[in-house]
Amino acid sequence: MFRWPISVYYEDTDAGGVVYHSNYLNFFERARTEWLKAIGVKQTALLAEDIAFVVKKAELDFCRAARFEQDLFVESLVIDMKKASLTFQQRLVDHQGVVYCEGKILVACITLSRMKPRAIPHNIVQELKSGS
Repeated sequence: MFRWPISVYYEDTDAGGVVYHSNYLNFFERARTEWLKAIGVKQTALLAEDIAFVVKKAELDFCRAARFEQDLFVESLVIDMKKASLTFQQRLVDHQGVVYCEGKILVACITLSRMKPRAIPHNIVQELKSGS
């Protein structure tokens, strides 16, 4: 499990100070990017090789309203790996473990110039198999 801190900024909220629904996806995206960096993968290096990860499917369950100035965590876990895709289980939680949003995100690996699926790079597969 990878855990990344998130602070809720004013720009993340609606007029009532509640996190706008689409921003939960932004929080999850940031955590997946930080997870890649934590296992030694820079997206700029992937892009230079014409490789990108794109969201193919997202399922969200909004459990509780997150609010302006809250400090939370995104917990990310790869729950399935196929040749060209990863499925993440992600949750936005507070310090006590209270869940604000849960998501199941299917991310596909593609050749960017052709927008076609391709195998996940070997170094990423190895990191996942080694338990990072």
